[in-house]
Parts: sequence; structure tokens; C-alpha cells
Amino acid sequence: MPIKESELILNPDGSVYHLNLKPEHIAQDIIFVGDQDRVERITQHFDSIEFSIQKREFKTQTGIYKNKRITVLSTGIGPDNIDIVLNELDALVNIDLNTREPKTNLTSLNIVRVGTSGSLQKDIPVDSFLSSTYGLDLNGMLHAYQINQIIHPEIENSFIDFTNWHQNKSRPIVIENSKWLEKKFTGPKMHSGITATAGGFYGPQGRVLRLPLQDSELNNKIDSFSYNGLRVTNLEMETSVIFGLSKLLGHNAVSLNAIIANRATGEFSNDPKKVVDDLIVYTLDKIVN
Repeated sequence: MPIKESELILNPDGSVYHLNLKPEHIAQDIIFVGDQDRVERITQHFDSIEFSIQKREFKTQTGIYKNKRITVLSTGIGPDNIDIVLNELDALVNIDLNTREPKTNLTSLNIVRVGTSGSLQKDIPVDSFLSSTYGLDLNGMLHAYQINQIIHPEIENSFIDFTNWHQNKSRPIVIENSKWLEKKFTGPKMHSGITATAGGFYGPQGRVLRLPLQDSELNNKIDSFSYNGLRVTNLEMETSVIFGLSKLLGHNAVSLNAIIANRATGEFSNDPKKVVDDLIVYTLDKIVN
């Protein structure tokens, strides 16, 4: 049965609603960035750019880097934006937009998030890189989907018990990255661990302006949590949802961060722009190899 127009919204030109993209506009290898200004910091390294478009915070450029076709797309901030981006990208490759029917032969995209973050652990230094082994979902967006086949209850239960997680909050979810894709980005400068994904920047990440927190000690609990040697290494707003939706839809995903600060030691990078640029070049070269 065709997918209803109200469920899969297309623009008058046939492109998907939010991203303004058609199937021919994207490559199989896609780099996600949060900030739209970071798109061209990546594509400036390309040999050529064949396509460029922007709608709202979603900026997309597709081009060639060392004979490899790559798409770079800005997602904006937060799990709700990832829900839009990943569902619409999947529609581009796995739904016939003319008949509105899912395709029989499905395509798996390779998605690499390139972001910045601060380390929560003393031994993950400023100016290093971090690959997220797991995403720890603290925002609850993935509970809208059937997730039983992708979660890790043993880690979740341990985290819930350790933090005395409040019953009114969404149950934490743990989702693994793509092990196949992770192997492409291993290197001496690359650390790994659990990345916690919050649903907001202020209270959900323990920041206090004028509003008191439900649990003022939660950040300290997150920092000190460990499960069989796995620690929470950083906190941001996208990784767990990228991992979760990619797993459910059959895509491969990893999340890489340039570590520009260390909260445990109070250090901040002397040249954060260089750290990000180094990670960009590192990522591009690993994609083509």
C-alpha cells in the first residue's frame, strides 16, 4: 500500500519536504555536521562539488574527494532534527518517491558524524579524537519506535541503578555503533567510549541559569558510571539517535568528535579550529581508504 501524502511529504518539485533533496543528490557515504557553516569547511577539500542546496538549517553539498563521491549535510541541533534527517535520507534511497512504495532491494548508507565535544574523563586529552562505541540516549525520542532488537538492557539497568534515575524521566537507551564502519576510523589518536545524548543544552546537560535541576548530582553520576570498563566519555545531543535510527533502518553509523575541552581537568584547546580541521581531513582520508 502506498505511503500517504500526509506521512511522506514531498515538495512540488518531488524533493523530500525538509531537506529539499532528490535521490540523485546524495552519495552513499554521508558526513553529518551540526553547524551549517561546517559543511564548507569539509567540502573545501573536495576536488569538485556537483550539488549544493540549503533549506532552513539543513545544508547539503555533494562532490568528489579523491575519486570518492561524498555528501556533507548539516543536521542542526538535537535529536528531533536527526529524526527528520535520517527518515528523509532513508526515504530517498529506500522508497520509490513516484509510487510511494518501499523498495524491494534496500540500500545501506554509511553515515559519519563529525562534531566537537568536551571530554568527561581525565585520560582523554584535549586535541584528541573520540569515536563513540555506544550512544546513551537520555532524551527519549527513540521510544516512539520499536527498539527492542537494538537496545542493551544490561547496560541500561546498570546505569539506571547507579544514577537512581527518576521514574518520571524517559528510560535510558543504549545503542551500539556500526562495528564495521568504526574499524575504518581507528588510529593512535582515536579514543572510544559511551557518548551520552541529551535532549537539550541547559537543564538536560546539567547547566543551571535560573531553573533548579531535578537531580543536581546527575552529571557527577554520569562521569563516574562504569560498566565492564565502559565509561561515559562525553555528552552531546545527536549521537544516540543517529545510532538508533540507523540500526532500525539498516544503515551504518559512527560518531567522531574533536575533543576541544576536558571538563575533568578544566583545560580548553589552544587552537580548537585546528583540532576540528585535523579531524575533518582524518575523516575524509579514512572514508576513501
